[in-house]
Amino acid sequence: MYTDFSLRVLMYVGTKKKSELSTIQEISTAYGISKNHLMKVTYELGKHGYIETVRGRGGGIRLAFAPEDINIGEVVRKTEDDFNLVECFNCTTNQCVITPVCKLRNALHQALAAYLAVLDGYNLVDLLGNKEQLGAILFK
Repeated sequence: MYTDFSLRVLMYVGTKKKSELSTIQEISTAYGISKNHLMKVTYELGKHGYIETVRGRGGGIRLAFAPEDINIGEVVRKTEDDFNLVECFNCTTNQCVITPVCKLRNALHQALAAYLAVLDGYNLVDLLGNKEQLGAILFK
């Protein structure tokens, strides 16, 4: 959900004009997501350099880069805790008894690589191709 919320925040602020600021409260209201969750998400997005934070009265957040410069695959890699789809992906904690002969691990590694490769082909601008429609829903 953390990655989902991160992408939604980027889409929300990307839908606005570059000069416009968005608040966590308005994003929370638009998506029906907890303000506390969004505070954590926006903090991390700021730490990774995707958004700029303007403090104080009248403050808020906005994209730090043009939408075409924000790669979705990169965002997913930075916001996802781990990609341990199955127990054996974590060598430290793996206790699966069939690991030495299991073919599933390789198949899932290939699937994960394909998933990330597809996301690498998208930038935020691709997700904002229908800005007017998104704005109509988000900025009611």
